[in-house]
Parts: sequence; C-alpha cells; structure tokens
Amino acid sequence: MLAVVCVEPGKLALEDRDEPALASGMVKVKIRSIGICGTDFHIYEGSHPFLEYPRVMGHELSGEVVEVNSDSTLSIGDRVIVNPYLPCGKCIACRKEKPNCCSSIRVLGVHIDGGMTEFLNVPEGQLYPANDLTFAQAAMVEFLSIGAHGVRRGEIKSGDRVLVVGAGPIGLGAAIFAQIAGGSVAILDLNSARIAGAVSLVKGAKGFVLDSNTDSEIGQYTNGDMFDVVLDATGNKRAMESSIKYVAHGGTCVFISVVKDKITFDDPFFHAREMRIIGSRNATKQDFDTVISSIKNSMIPIDLLNTHTADLRDLPQKLPQWLGEQDVLIKAVVTLN
Repeated sequence: MLAVVCVEPGKLALEDRDEPALASGMVKVKIRSIGICGTDFHIYEGSHPFLEYPRVMGHELSGEVVEVNSDSTLSIGDRVIVNPYLPCGKCIACRKEKPNCCSSIRVLGVHIDGGMTEFLNVPEGQLYPANDLTFAQAAMVEFLSIGAHGVRRGEIKSGDRVLVVGAGPIGLGAAIFAQIAGGSVAILDLNSARIAGAVSLVKGAKGFVLDSNTDSEIGQYTNGDMFDVVLDATGNKRAMESSIKYVAHGGTCVFISVVKDKITFDDPFFHAREMRIIGSRNATKQDFDTVISSIKNSMIPIDLLNTHTADLRDLPQKLPQWLGEQDVLIKAVVTLN
C-alpha cells in the first residue's frame, strides 16, 4: 500500500508498505481524506516537541470500514471519523475520564504512524459514525474539535466577551464555537489577510490586526475591561505571553496551542486579576459529537474552510508549497481515490 513518510525534517517520501493485518479489537479503515494540520507542518519543519523520525504523519482522518472482527458493532462500508488520540485507559487522567491528556497518550501521526496511507488499523472505540458527512467534511471534524474543546475548557457562556488570538484553522474553530456558545467574539492576528478571511467566515466577529495601536484599540473596544475569556491558538511563545494581558479581572486565558518553549508571565498582574490560566489539550468524544452535530445543523461554514486539495501521491510536492501560502490556506484536505 502507498504511504507518505516524513523521513527527516524537510523530506517527504512515497513508500510502498505492507497492508496491515487486522488485530483483535481493531477495525481496518481505508483512509479516504486527510486534513493537513499545523502539527504536520511542524513535523515537516522539525519543530514538533513530541516526535521521532521517520514518521507517517496524518491524524485528521476519515475513511471507510473495510474489515472488522466478528464482535464488532461496525459494518463494512461504514463511513467513519478517526479520533487519533489513543489513551492507555489506566492512568490518573483516564480514570478521571480525561483520555485526551492521558499520561501515556499516543497520537496517530505523532507518537506512532498515522493516516497518510491507504489502510490503517484503528481501535474500534476511536471511530465515530460519519455517514451523513462527505469524506472531506469528516476529515475536518478533528481540527474543529480542538477549538470546541478549548471553548469548553474556557466555560464560555452567553454574553461573554471572547478574544481569539491566532486566525489559523484552530483559531477559526475556536472562534466559531465561542460564537455558538453565545460569546461576543473578536479575533487578533498579525496578518491582515487572515483577519479579513476570519471575519468573513465568522460573521459578526470583530477583527484586530496586531500593531502598535492594538492595545489602545482593544481597550476602547472593551471600555477598558478587556475580555472574559482569551483563547490563544498561536503556538508562538511571545503571542502566548502577550495573550494574558488581554484577560479581564476575574477572566480566563486558555492555551489551546503548544509551543516547544517555556512560557512566563507577570505574577502581580496575574494575581491582581485572579485570572485562570488553563491548558487545553486535544479533544474528547464529547467535542467530536459537538462538531458533528454542528455540521449537520449547518452551524459551520464547513466547505468554505476547505481551501486546498491534493491527491496523496502529490503531497511531497504540495506540502512545501502550502507552507508558503499561509495567508490564504485554511484547511488543506488530501484525498485517496
């Protein structure tokens, strides 16, 4: 079977690998669509903190069931979404029903080989029905679930003033679900083109382009109060440290992104506001279900998010090209025909 392997930073290769044999408790899935994530770009660039090379990337996955065990509740031909976060089921996080931050978590395409391949064995419990979605739509559920989880971690409620820092795909997902939760949403980014695209997708959101006037503009916009919830989706140390200053007294800062660095903040500022700083890692079935339901109910401009496409065989040429198109790229989806 065909697989795309990141051999080392900056090098992707097409390989012919053996098709996996079905194991107990697993379901064999024919991969049909793969969303390209910031994680994949970081792996390609060599900046991901949790990875060893070589690696088959790909964790935003949809596919079709092609082989099951006799005790499976799935049927051949079922369309499915893959939850790529594989928990141990035994650690303290799993015992607290927080498998997304399992102490021994394995993420497809990061800790173990992922879905940039024709066939993949997946634990049955990590597969969710997607028969009402296209394969491309189903492959975008995972990245939207990251934003939905961040919103849930921030406990956003109706009337909250929310700032999303970073207008990339994860930030857009967070903005969409913050708005669905009833928040009044503003989006901040360095890139004016990305802000323009963000406010066209997230109707009613206020856009801010980071420059020397930003703090004054945000102060005026919020009457000096700042934001009840700040959701940082930048993956940038300086941005994450700056996000804290936009939090209102009694407010919350949620770090959805992860960065290979140490984050510092001013303790008197933090304590004066009695703010919460919260980590948000991955997503759970609850978040996947929220996204699937929202897509079915036409609450997400799902097809407008898919700005780029390619066939898997073309990915070694396309992925480096997409790195230079970040101004206009929201979500690239790779297909296997």
